[in-house]
Amino acid sequence: MAAYAALLSLKYIIQQIQLHPRPPISLDQNQVVSLTKSLNFLQDFLEGYSYGSSSISREAVDVLESRIKDAAHAAEDIIETRIVDQIRGGGRINSVDFYQDLEKVIQEMGFIKKDVMEIKEKNIGIIEDRLHINPSTLGGSSSSPLPMKQIAVVGLDDQLIEVMDKLTERQSNLRIIPIVGMGGIGKTTLAINAYTNPLITEQFDIRAWVTISQTYNVREILVEILLCASKDETRKSLSGKSEGQLGERVHKSLYGRRYLIVLDDIWSVEVWDKVKRFFPDNGQGSRVMITTRLSNIVLQMIGSQLIGSHGLVMDLLDDDRSCDLMCATIFGKEEDCPVELEEIGKKIAKNCKGLPLSIVVIGGLLAKLNPTRENWEYISENLNSIVNVEDNERCLKVLLLSYHYLPVHLKPCFLYMGVFPEDSNIRVPRLVKLWVSEGFLKPIRGKSLEVVSGEYLEDLCDRNLIRVHQRGTNGRIKFCKIHDLMRELCLREAEKEKFLYVRRPHDLNTPQGIINTQRRICIHQSTTHKVYLPKALRALQSVPLARSLCFEFEGVLPSLDHCRLLRVLRAADTDFNSYGKNTHCTYTLEDVFQLVNSRYLAVDDFRYENLFRFPSSVYLLWNLQTLIVTSIDPVVAPSEIWKMTQLRHVLFPSGLEMPDPPLGGQDGEFVLGNLQTLSLIRNFKCGEEVVKRIPNITKLKICYEGEKFGGYLSSYYCLKNLGRLGKLESFDCYFDNGYELNRNDMLQNFIIPNSIKKLTLSWTYLKWEDMKTKIGWLPNLEVLKLKYKSFLGGEWETVEGQFCNLRFLQICEDSDLEWWTTDSTHFPRLEQLKLWDLYKLKEIPSCIGEIPTLGSIELIYCSKSAVISAKEILDEQEDLGNTRDFLGRLKCKKPNST
Repeated sequence: MAAYAALLSLKYIIQQIQLHPRPPISLDQNQVVSLTKSLNFLQDFLEGYSYGSSSISREAVDVLESRIKDAAHAAEDIIETRIVDQIRGGGRINSVDFYQDLEKVIQEMGFIKKDVMEIKEKNIGIIEDRLHINPSTLGGSSSSPLPMKQIAVVGLDDQLIEVMDKLTERQSNLRIIPIVGMGGIGKTTLAINAYTNPLITEQFDIRAWVTISQTYNVREILVEILLCASKDETRKSLSGKSEGQLGERVHKSLYGRRYLIVLDDIWSVEVWDKVKRFFPDNGQGSRVMITTRLSNIVLQMIGSQLIGSHGLVMDLLDDDRSCDLMCATIFGKEEDCPVELEEIGKKIAKNCKGLPLSIVVIGGLLAKLNPTRENWEYISENLNSIVNVEDNERCLKVLLLSYHYLPVHLKPCFLYMGVFPEDSNIRVPRLVKLWVSEGFLKPIRGKSLEVVSGEYLEDLCDRNLIRVHQRGTNGRIKFCKIHDLMRELCLREAEKEKFLYVRRPHDLNTPQGIINTQRRICIHQSTTHKVYLPKALRALQSVPLARSLCFEFEGVLPSLDHCRLLRVLRAADTDFNSYGKNTHCTYTLEDVFQLVNSRYLAVDDFRYENLFRFPSSVYLLWNLQTLIVTSIDPVVAPSEIWKMTQLRHVLFPSGLEMPDPPLGGQDGEFVLGNLQTLSLIRNFKCGEEVVKRIPNITKLKICYEGEKFGGYLSSYYCLKNLGRLGKLESFDCYFDNGYELNRNDMLQNFIIPNSIKKLTLSWTYLKWEDMKTKIGWLPNLEVLKLKYKSFLGGEWETVEGQFCNLRFLQICEDSDLEWWTTDSTHFPRLEQLKLWDLYKLKEIPSCIGEIPTLGSIELIYCSKSAVISAKEILDEQEDLGNTRDFLGRLKCKKPNST
């Protein structure tokens, strides 16, 4: 929702100015108070209305949202333009005009607030939730007719068998059978086929089907169940009964009988809480089957138990099943696809990305066309546009329900997913940094915005709007994906609300006036064919309102002269290995640092000329939070970087040399209190004064070059002071591999704080005995990666009580390690073990197989004897009778053994 995002963004700007130690402009306190009151009121209004509790008409709120968005944007423009003029000079710098312009916006906010209050008081408009689409238009409501026949279940045969097994298993207690998955994935189809199966109709004395949808009525749910449970009941006979009376009748009708209740399309746990007391658990083997898009609802219903153990989590179809479903939709189950159409048919099915609803829609269209290769190729080339044409919008309508039902604070985050290219694996750390920089997150007291972002992402994944692609060793989402249709939904809604504009191939000739009004602009490499590249660049020559610009060009990059108000620039990650190519940037780092309102900068600097050094003007970026620079060689930062108090994340893949902080100054003047990430810092001096300036650092990656520190490591680099970083969670340290450290010097100065959760070491030349004193006792350590001669010696013996929370252990390229002596109790929570390039390792201790939490062992380029010992672990567990359960947890990946 663009209006809500605009309100939060404006509040964020005001807060940053108010709290900044060196604010670029001064705001009148009376204006701040007045404006903040209006913003809070309007924010509460949008939040309350979004949950469907409002009685205001759709038309009235549409008008109000537009006015709110325009007013918030106007205030942003006034404030941020003033900041640019103040810092960069040029233009008018007239305080009177500034306060007068801002006062006009404050008055407009007041008028909007007044209108909202009047409308609410007069209760104007029909009582409806503008965020609710009538379920009847999509084939379902709380009073929808009972499904009487099966629907084609091609591609879902295995899932149907699994659901049938859970419905008919011998457990006599009442069980909940959830079917969970994204919109259009086939939950209801699967449930109907199970519900109408002859085995099920014979198994249960009573069956009742109720479609819940977003707006539910408990009374109507109970009526539907009674109508199914008793032929003597009619709507007329039940019309005068209260909810309590209906509930008693339901309980009485079901008691002593085996029943199956299907609650289709549940959107909140409240509905379950209100009806579950009427479902008796009388030892008859009754079942309640639910379908939902929201995983978190199921977790609340069944507790901490795994969803899969009770029901089914539906995933997208693979290519083969997609093709089978499409052929069945077009030709029926009895007829095969013509040979000449098989290849193009497989391509079409694959491009539906496994979503059954999309496959069925496209299949239905193909069924109406003459089955010629020309027709099918046309469909293949225009797949996305065909799915979205007016006559075939059922796909997006179904998916739109998920978006409409989102809490308003999640809507901007979901719409923002459109900035990522189609089919991309989205790096979650990057996504989080962008969300934070955009300023549309709702703060939560006591939590950093990064933590809030992580919770928002988990919520969106629980709602099956975004898919978890990969989790890290710490359990957090590392990569996520969004289905093409969901992305299309993002783009459509974002463009409709003017929240985000993604330039696509078919609109490269969009009139300049349209792009000029956009505040977030994204252009992907796939949309910049050489023929259209000049047009795309010209379109970006004047974007005066743009706050975010994300583009991926090879070669020529657009000028930034007309982007004075830019806050987010993402122009990196395009071609990291293009050093030898003809890469021309029309900007330099000096140009980028003229964007004084920047919060997020991710750029490439591949120039060979000049010294890679920051200009001292970098500190003028008063609100910069994330800085990512990909360069050929390390970059040298000026001392002014210590004035940049808003910095949260600094990432330089090729290295950054940080100077000592300036001496003197007032208390807190050179403290980077918001800084969380520093990577990769070269030859970082951890003096006491330095670590005091980064008190909240959580992720640190350091590299030391042997020739530069030599024998005076202890007195110059002060690694003992790392222990003072009490919030450090991830530490990665490696030393130049051409210089073997003096071990005693290293141990004397190497102290790791107890807060560490993830530790990676390379070329440190420690001895295995040092593990006991330096690492083993770290109470919070979850991930330990030992790389490239991090430890020396042929034998590692662990001790009781250490590694109490370690979940992931990796040892690689250790040329000395031969014997590993341990006990299963020494690694009580280990889940993954990875051993790479251990040519001398004789065996993996057999007790490793006894660790109950272990999920996998991976060996790559290890000795043959180590591989044999891994197989023996499997055999031993099989002899102990752990075959089924154990093999599900322990997998020995085929190694490239020597």
